[in-house]
Amino acid sequence: IKQKKRHMGDTKHFCPVSLKENFVLYPGLQENAAKYKEKIYYFSTSEYRDKFLKNPEEYVAHKEPLQAPPLRVCLLGIHGAGKSTCARQIANKLGIFHIQFEEYLQELIMPKTKKRVEPSSDENHEDDDKIPEELEDLSQTMTKTETEKSKQEVELTDEEEAIKANLMDNMELPPKVLDKIVPDWWKKEPFRSTGFILDGFPRTADEASYLSERGLCPDVAVYIQVEEDDILDRLLPLRLNIWKDRQRKKKEYKKKLKELKAKERV
Repeated sequence: IKQKKRHMGDTKHFCPVSLKENFVLYPGLQENAAKYKEKIYYFSTSEYRDKFLKNPEEYVAHKEPLQAPPLRVCLLGIHGAGKSTCARQIANKLGIFHIQFEEYLQELIMPKTKKRVEPSSDENHEDDDKIPEELEDLSQTMTKTETEKSKQEVELTDEEEAIKANLMDNMELPPKVLDKIVPDWWKKEPFRSTGFILDGFPRTADEASYLSERGLCPDVAVYIQVEEDDILDRLLPLRLNIWKDRQRKKKEYKKKLKELKAKERV
């Protein structure tokens, strides 16, 4: 028996309500299908199907085809895989925004911390970059008041503490914090009409589920897979230079301290 050909609606297998209200191409499900003017429409949820059936003319094309949303890309990969380099090149070529997730978090918290939040492995070496107390008098760039102010504890909000924990210990951000950051890239200008490549998010299954639950669907997800030796060649020289710089500072501090003690004896 020859099956009757199905005539799909304007949005094909994507949900027309998600497109209209959220400007997102969200795949619909066959179990949430509905028929209007001899065309089949699929919906992401049964609630959206019911909403469509109450006022279908609001969600279908009239004189012109429905406008598709801009390209939204999630670029994934381990640290050192080259995500940011690739993302910048793609963003420039396609004329879309490049959002580096970790850098964005740093920008949110730096007004309070006044410096970058480093991973816990680097936090152990924080004292290497501080001038010893005996040498504070030699520093002419900070007044006594400024020195005391810099030592005061920075009071962070719960959201900022969560961001700091994410940057230091890779702790997952709770949904209430993500809600204040991620949806804007899909729903607010200038990202909404231009598109973006999101570099470094999602990183876990829970973060991917968060995007799905909020209806924030990327058009493409790309994972960069790199050999371990390539990453070592890329990251080791940088880490070695940082270590050398710390050793150099230690020698300078010891030399200045020796000179200071010699002056006190005289």
